[in-house]
Amino acid sequence: MNIVADENIPALQALLGSLGTVRTLPGRSMTAADLADTDVLLVRSITRVDRALLEGTPVRFVGTATIGMDHVDQAYLREQSIAFSSAPGCNADAVVEYVLTVLYSLAAEQGFVLRDKTVGIIGVGNVGSRLQRRLQRLGINLLLNDPPRAAEGGESFVSLDRLLDEADILCLHTPLVTAGPHPTQHLLGAAQLKRLRAGAIVLNAGRGAAIDGAALLQVAGQRPDLTLVLDVWENEPGIDTALAPFVRLGSPHIAGYSLDGKIRGTYMLYQALCQHLGLPEAAPLQDYLPAASVPRVEAGPGLTPLELMRLLYDPYRDDRALRATLGLPQAQRGVAFDRLRKEYPVRREFDTLTVTGRLAPALAEELVALGFRVELS
Repeated sequence: MNIVADENIPALQALLGSLGTVRTLPGRSMTAADLADTDVLLVRSITRVDRALLEGTPVRFVGTATIGMDHVDQAYLREQSIAFSSAPGCNADAVVEYVLTVLYSLAAEQGFVLRDKTVGIIGVGNVGSRLQRRLQRLGINLLLNDPPRAAEGGESFVSLDRLLDEADILCLHTPLVTAGPHPTQHLLGAAQLKRLRAGAIVLNAGRGAAIDGAALLQVAGQRPDLTLVLDVWENEPGIDTALAPFVRLGSPHIAGYSLDGKIRGTYMLYQALCQHLGLPEAAPLQDYLPAASVPRVEAGPGLTPLELMRLLYDPYRDDRALRATLGLPQAQRGVAFDRLRKEYPVRREFDTLTVTGRLAPALAEELVALGFRVELS
């Protein structure tokens, strides 16, 4: 069996090598010619999987190592009886921890207390619901907006207008939906952005096109009180260099790029492929996750949660790396954007770090709520 996979999917050989021959390619430039003798195609979010890519190829199984599926034409796959699997939730915790680290960093930078803010979550799916749970454990007031889930009942959701009027911090975690009763493309346009509270923080770690980039540029130029955090950008890998100076923290679509999340995504596709082929699964996921380089920290006087977060992830490093590419010629910026993703440094999740020592009860409770392991002495 011949397997073609995005070169940024980790642990391919370890997990899939026994099932067939694995060949890796750049995800953004895959063509039908690349798949001429391919049985299984594994992608990430940057590969558009549709008739143009698959017609005339022998591909019978497609997997995406991502939560989002808007890049896959599932109707075409069903029409051609091509099996499909995604990896819902694989990197959701990584995105949540990106958000938490950014918010704690901005709190330290701007001198506010996160518990004093109202956080609005737009899109309460795999990522948004996990962010909701952690923020609730931290005692933070939340406003939730998710029209499809609101229609199902069972949760307290508010209108988008109310959320925009009342939230101090907006976190967008929507998929990209271009049609139907609840589209998310340009969900935040000029009218919505103008409703933002004074001093609001807008963080988008969902899909770039959920915010109208032209409107955001216009409003940002008129509202220096706003703090913008963009991990995703409209028209990726192209970045609007006119918008970038108004963005406090920018990154190249890596919010979910923890090593744990990426390997978990590969493992979920491996499980789905084994089921498709009628094969038994091998070792559990934990066998494929490497030991953490910093597994334990003994708490000293004055330890703060942000210090522990920054041991694992530094959003300012990603911001500097992205900005260093913006002065390149336009034709080279997209290549540089993808290179930052391909060569992304190892990042581990909070639960790989155990904090030991004598901790004040409130601090220990906060660390557990954030997702760290705590052992009190």
